[in-house]
Amino acid sequence: MSALSARTSGHARGAVVTGLGVIAPNGVGTDAFWKATREGISFLDRLTRRGSENFPVRVAGQIRGFDPATMIEERLLVQTDRFTHIALAAADLALEDSRLPVDTLSPFAVGVVTAAGSGGGEFGQRELQQLYGKGPRHVGPFQSIAWFYAASTGQVSIRGGFKGPCGVLADDEAGGLDALAHARRSIRHGADAIVVGATEAGLAPYSMVCQLGWPELSRAREAGRAYLPFTTDACGFVPGEGGAMFVVEEEGAARRRGVPIRGFISGHGATFTGASRWERSREGLARAIRVALEDAECAPEEIDVVFADALGVPEADRAEALAIADALGRHGTRVPVTAPKTGFGRAHCAAPALDVAAAVLAMEHRMVPPTPYVTDVCHELDLVTRSPRPAELRCALVLSRGLMGYNAALVLRGPEGDM
Repeated sequence: MSALSARTSGHARGAVVTGLGVIAPNGVGTDAFWKATREGISFLDRLTRRGSENFPVRVAGQIRGFDPATMIEERLLVQTDRFTHIALAAADLALEDSRLPVDTLSPFAVGVVTAAGSGGGEFGQRELQQLYGKGPRHVGPFQSIAWFYAASTGQVSIRGGFKGPCGVLADDEAGGLDALAHARRSIRHGADAIVVGATEAGLAPYSMVCQLGWPELSRAREAGRAYLPFTTDACGFVPGEGGAMFVVEEEGAARRRGVPIRGFISGHGATFTGASRWERSREGLARAIRVALEDAECAPEEIDVVFADALGVPEADRAEALAIADALGRHGTRVPVTAPKTGFGRAHCAAPALDVAAAVLAMEHRMVPPTPYVTDVCHELDLVTRSPRPAELRCALVLSRGLMGYNAALVLRGPEGDM
């Protein structure tokens, strides 16, 4: 039976993660990313991107040690923006990790789904400067596509020869989780594999100017004081760049290939409560959690760790803490909660994708990573701080909220947690 024929009869087609690729401020590749995340090493620093040095936002999570030219063909480098460079590189790492036999699969059996919130701002700014400084004849032909939110989906699919179900989500930060849910639905409807994830590069001057109107963005000047969710000193979030890509496969096909299964995408829930209405996000996020748990057939007490949205805005932090308690009951005050993104920044749609990568690695290594910089928690949460915490982790809950009001929750199970 072909991959895009009718669904497998008698049971749902499970979606499993077999490949993982990360390009982040705290590490290029999963080994470097996990080592820094596990130890709670912070990579926040003064924003040094050329043209952005004197903006009111002074601290950011910037990728160090990533040279796109070592991983991507020159012709693609000049045709695409930095956020697509990151997506192409991370997709390569994920495909290598999964050992997906793309040469033997039907190209129509493999699709690509990405999420993006900032798009190709660096490329777009450069071409607009050419337009206004030298005239329209000096604007490159790729301006029409390189800035677009769907550019990464298109370039990854073309480069890999993937002609299966493709898509892009532009629903704010929550898109990083919704993209994985979209991939899961594609698997259930017949796809063999989906290359999926989210990457962002929103630190170029044009991109930063577009963000300066957000009151939730931290203006703190010191890295250690800039992003402190769930504390009395919370003053907003720190922007970042980077992202994670995954290979999600149909479970039966992955088992027949004999490759390690890194995790199961078990449940997803999504709601909308309106832009910056943080008190209302309590109800919306709690509802998303309940839907995700029901979808995963998971009881609240089965959740072993929560990767929090952790906006760093007092009203939003309070709403999230209450939403966790509302949805998980008494277990919500006892389950370990963490927010490793305080060490590398909140990269819009890529932030929850990096949280999913951290959750998969945390379950593999039986270790809850800490929340960098945060020490004194002012909410009724068991927030893991200072150092990593050993724990048997079979089931993880990843949360995300966007500034425009989207809420999402994703339930992941480890290889031994979906039996």
